[in-house]
Amino acid sequence: MKKLPEILGFVAVLQGIASLVHEFTDWNVGVVRRLGFPDGFGVCAGISLLVLGVALLVVAESPKSG
Repeated sequence: MKKLPEILGFVAVLQGIASLVHEFTDWNVGVVRRLGFPDGFGVCAGISLLVLGVALLVVAESPKSG
């Protein structure tokens, strides 16, 4: 069960970074740019994904996990 938060955290961190790269450089990367609802809030969505990903990775590494 420890692998699931690790995988989800890693994917969330990658997508958060991709979202921020897309917002600041206009590269067409990441999933956030393909969604319609965060239109205009790409930076906030990227930061939120980064925070969520780091939190999931911390939970996966905690001694009581799994």
